[in-house]
Order: sequence, then structure tokens, then C-alpha cells
Amino acid sequence: MNTETATQRKKKGYIQLSGLVLLTFSSAFYPRVLTLLKFPSIINLAHLALVPWLCIFALSKTRVKNNKQIAIIQELLIALCIFLGINLASGLLNNAGIINVFVNFLLLCEHFLFLLAIISIPIIPERFIRFRAFIIAAGFINTLFAYVQRYVLNLHLREGLEDNIKGVFIGQGAGHVVGASVALSFGVYYFFAAKSLPLWMRGIVLFATFWHMNMADAKQVLLVFLVAGVLLLLTKFKNIGQALKYLIGAVVLGYAIYWAIYNVPALGGFLTWARPEIYGPQGEATLLKTATFRVVPTFYTSVLNPFLGLGPGHTVTRLGGWMLDVYGNLLLPLGATIHPATGAIWGEVGKSWLGDQSSMFSPLFGWAGIWGDLGWLGLGSFLYIWFVVWNRLCVDDISKFLVLSVFVFGLIFSQMEEPSYMLYVVSLIAIQWQERQCKKLGFHLEQNTKLPSPRSLKKWIKRLLLISENV
Repeated sequence: MNTETATQRKKKGYIQLSGLVLLTFSSAFYPRVLTLLKFPSIINLAHLALVPWLCIFALSKTRVKNNKQIAIIQELLIALCIFLGINLASGLLNNAGIINVFVNFLLLCEHFLFLLAIISIPIIPERFIRFRAFIIAAGFINTLFAYVQRYVLNLHLREGLEDNIKGVFIGQGAGHVVGASVALSFGVYYFFAAKSLPLWMRGIVLFATFWHMNMADAKQVLLVFLVAGVLLLLTKFKNIGQALKYLIGAVVLGYAIYWAIYNVPALGGFLTWARPEIYGPQGEATLLKTATFRVVPTFYTSVLNPFLGLGPGHTVTRLGGWMLDVYGNLLLPLGATIHPATGAIWGEVGKSWLGDQSSMFSPLFGWAGIWGDLGWLGLGSFLYIWFVVWNRLCVDDISKFLVLSVFVFGLIFSQMEEPSYMLYVVSLIAIQWQERQCKKLGFHLEQNTKLPSPRSLKKWIKRLLLISENV
């Protein structure tokens, strides 16, 4: 009787923790939908408190017994602590506010904290299936929102045009890019992971997410995925057979996309980048994209600045580039600090005729921001966190492809600090890792990756119309 009671308590505690994981994910993925349902706007920032709290709670309550799982938790935690330490050191060197240090760390690492919370939960098949179904449903819902916005509400005809096709990220400035990024990540995952379904059915889902990206005119998302695919191909050269398979597939896909861009009117937007004169060493695109690397060193005042940067939030990370401007009334009274380097880089954007053409040419991108804020030590320690994820948690090509796509996004804009996108990506990585662990333990798993029925789609469309009345 006592043993049974103890087991029930353990199961209850696990259910509560797994439920908190889903709640926390929803706080970052659906806040824009919730604000349309009259939730207070503070819900948009709730994830910044919920994710670290969830991580601490999960680590304090974990009952993991698997030695390998414990080792992964410890290694990822150490990597995160090193990065936090460099944030603190950079803040001290550059007199940055303590609020800068912690908000900058959270924007860059909250998805790692979320991932740490997930892998701190003991592997139980029933809960894994529930988590996987929830994440798959989120992917479907996001793309379903986009189709309703385009073909039912005709939001592409309003001011802002295709940028209004944002999926569940309604009202968010770059919501069309975020929605398309989540959609295509989901499409790729579903195509390769839902192996119990026919190839044509998985192909429909992948094409639907691709068309979501095209409706949203988020061209850079496709480019990112193509580059990530090439990088993944390069990792296969140790296996000639697999390398040839990927190479042939990449060539065929690349040619098909090239042909479509020049022959399908709906894809004509991709020709925006087909201007050779703006590239090259002195091309306008090259000069604008590299502006951060020219401007930041002009503000160095210490021999330590190259190693520790100008301080958290002092250049072009998401905090310095946007948040301190948008949420200044909230953050500045808490002691947040601003550095003139940010304004100087924005000035370079304003002076260039390409500055408002495409985020592809922006100097305010992830890797430049980390280097500018935290220097070479910050950049190296951030890469070490990803090394741990790649080496310990990326168990297949799907996971590795998702990581590489994040890396490429980091060369374009601030996608590496976009909470909804990053939490979705690490959730997919966690799903693949958890599934591998379940199979190693001999558990039988249901695929639970079926397409929604026409009846359920009709029900969801009705709900979306009700939600979107306030758009």
C-alpha cells in the first residue's frame, strides 16, 4: 500500500511538471493570440519569468536516475553558467546595468533553460507522446492561422500586404518571418519524422508549410533552410553513400527552386536579391551587412573590450537593438543602460539605401550582436553551449539540420533571440532525443502524428475566424 501511494505521488508530481512544461511553452508561443482574447499585454513577457522558474523547479524536483541523462544535464548547466559569468564580467567592465546582464542572458539562453527543464524529466512514454502531440499541434495551428489570414480574411490586401500573414504571431513586428520559420521547421520535421504516414501525405504537409512561407513573403527562411541543408551535407562526407544521396537531392531541389523563381509568378519576390552589383567587397549590401564590425571597435576603451565586448545590450543584440527602445519605460527605471554604439550602427542603416529593403542586408544580426556585446569570449562560450546540444542531444539529421538553420538565421537577423521560434526548435530537438531514449529503454511508442480530420479542420477554422475578428 505504501509503495503504491509513493508511486502515485511520483506520477502526480511528474504530471504536474510535464503540464508546467506545456504551459510555459504556450506562454511564449501563443501570447499574441491571447492578447487578442483580451489577456493583458504583460502576457507577452511572461515567458521571461516562467522559463527560468520552470528550469529551477525542474532541476530541484528531478528524479532522473540515468547516468547519461544526468551527465548531459550537468554539462549543459555548466556551459550556461560559463556564459552567464561572461555576461557578468562584460557588464562589470562596461558599467552595464544588472538588468542588462540578466535580460540579455535570458534572450539568448531561455530556450536552453527550457531544454534543460525537459531533459530533467524522467523518460515516461505516455508523457513523451503527449508532449510530441502538443508540439505537432502547435505547428499545424500556426500554419492553419496563416491560411485563414490569407484565403479567408484576405489580410494580404490590407496595409502591410504579405507581412500580415503571421500565423499565430499576430501583431508582432516580424511575425511573418517568425511564423514562416516555425512553419518550415515543423514541415521538415514532420516530413522526415512521421514515417508511419505515406510519403504523399507528409509531402502535402511540407508543401503547405512551404506555401505558408511564400504567402508571408519570408524569402530569407527558404534561403536559410537551403544553406543549412548544404552545411548538413558537408557533415556527411565521411560517408560517401549518404553524401551522394544528399548531394543528388540538393542539386535536384536547388535546380527546381531556381527554375520556379524565374518561371512561377507567385515566387517572383525572390528576385529581390538577384542584383550582383550590390555584392562584392565594395558592394552596398556587403558594406551595410558588415557595419557592426567596423563601428564597434571605434568605441573600445580597454584592452579587454575585444574579449568581453561593449557590454550586454550595448550593441545590436535584441536587447540593445530593439527592446531598450520599445520597453524603455519599463527597463530604464530598473537600471538598464544604453550605449552610443547602438545608435551609431542604426545610423549606418539609415544612411544606406538598402537599409529598409530586406532584413537580409541588416547589420543587426545575432552573431554580430553577441560579438559586439560580449566579445570573443562571449561568442566562444555561446558556441560551447551549442556544441553541448549538438554533441549530446542531436541524435539524428533532423536535429542537426534544425541547429544549423538556427546558426544560419543568426547571420541574417535576430532570430536566435526570438523566443517562440527558438522554443519550438529546441522542443523538436527534445522530441527526437526523448524518442531515441524511449526506444533504448525498450518502450513501444505510438506515432501519433496523423493529419487532422476535415471535421477538426472545420472546427479550428471557425475558432480562428472568431479570434481574428479583432485583427
